[in-house]
Amino acid sequence: MIAYVTVGADDIVRAKGFYSAFLPALGYDLKEGPEGLSYVLPVAPGQTPVFADFYVKPTFNGHPATAGNGAMIAFEASSQQQVRDLHAAALAAGGVDEGQPGFRASYGPAFYVSYLRDPQGNKIALFSSNPAEPGRDG
Repeated sequence: MIAYVTVGADDIVRAKGFYSAFLPALGYDLKEGPEGLSYVLPVAPGQTPVFADFYVKPTFNGHPATAGNGAMIAFEASSQQQVRDLHAAALAAGGVDEGQPGFRASYGPAFYVSYLRDPQGNKIALFSSNPAEPGRDG
């Protein structure tokens, strides 16, 4: 199980604007500290986290943060409409479009996805594969 994902950011304020535009809608709570941003999903007392936390931090070595070539982080939305809404919110918060919301021929017929880059250049996917919604073929 993946416990957490961390991306580096040189401008924490810009990163906060971007990630706060969609992660709270997916259930993440933001905890801020001098070490950066921690987006965590609530866990009931006595329970073990099921999904990974997401951290946005300055680099530990002090060098500029860079986006990983070929790396992408995907967040699951509850519906195709939520994918569209969160994609638009992330763009308005400083993201860069890497692929408008829609179905992709190379994925299953119910996989609805959009792609963005955060202000640091990290690639982000927002997707839904809700079986209750119409798929690519219907």
